[in-house]
Amino acid sequence: MGIVPEKKPNPSIKRVIGVISGKGGVGKSMVASLLAQAFAERGLQVAVLDADITGPSIPRLLGIDSFRGESDGEHLYPVENEEGIKVLSINLFNEQEDEPVIWRGPLLAKAIDQFWSDTIWGELDYLIIDFPPGTSDVALTAFQTIPFSGLVVVATPQDYVSMIVRKSINMASMLKAPVLGVVENMRTMICPHCGTEVALFDDGSQQGAQRMGLPILASLPWRKELAQKRALRWSTLSETVKKDADRLAGEVELALASVSSQPKDAESEIASKE
Repeated sequence: MGIVPEKKPNPSIKRVIGVISGKGGVGKSMVASLLAQAFAERGLQVAVLDADITGPSIPRLLGIDSFRGESDGEHLYPVENEEGIKVLSINLFNEQEDEPVIWRGPLLAKAIDQFWSDTIWGELDYLIIDFPPGTSDVALTAFQTIPFSGLVVVATPQDYVSMIVRKSINMASMLKAPVLGVVENMRTMICPHCGTEVALFDDGSQQGAQRMGLPILASLPWRKELAQKRALRWSTLSETVKKDADRLAGEVELALASVSSQPKDAESEIASKE
C-alpha cells in the first residue's frame, strides 16, 4: 500500500475538516467544539468525530458525556446534543468516562477506520474531526482513509511549539491533505477581574504562523470562562466567545473556497512546499 492510498469517500458528507496539532494542550478540542457549534448556529448539519481515542474530550465539551452510543453489530450511531450536533467518540461506548483505552497502534487505527466507514452519519454539511496530538497511527490512518476538505492547525505562539506543529503540517502535505491555516491560541489572556488583555504566550517575534508558512485563521485569547467550563455548549457561551467562533467559521469557509477554486496541479505544488 502506498503512503497515499485511495480514500474512502462518503457521499452523504459534503466537507470534512480536521483539527490538528503536533502538540498536546494547545486547545484543539476547544477549537473543534467552537467551530462545530458556529457552523450549527448557521443552520448547517454538523457532526464531530472524536479521533483522540486515548484522550477523548468532545462528549464532555458538547454536553453529552452522560449518554451512550449505540451499535447494531454492523453500524455505529452517533449521539446528538442539544444543538443538534452529532458526536461519535470512544467514550460514548465506555461504561465509565474515565475508563482508559489501553490499545496498541493497530487497534487505534482500526477504530478510526470503523468510526469513518461504519457510522451512520446521515446527511452532513460538515464533519469536524478532532485529532490526537502528533503523527501517530491514528493520524496516519485518518489521512490515508478520509478525503479531507481541509485541515485547521491549532498552536500556541511559542518557538518550540511551531517546530513540533510543523511535523503535523508536513505529514498532511505528504498525504495530500490541504491545510487551511492556523488558529493561534493563547497569545494573550483576558483578565477575569478587569478585562484587560495581557500577553500570555508570546515568542517575541509575532512570526510563528509565518514560520509555519500558513495564514492565521483566528487568534483566540485565553478566557477563564472557557478554561474552567465543564462544557462549552453554545447556549452557555458569552456573546464575545460566540463572535470569535463565528469569525473562525467564516475564515474556514473562505479558506475552503480558496482551496476548492485552485487547479489540481496548483494544489499539488502547494502541498509539496515546506
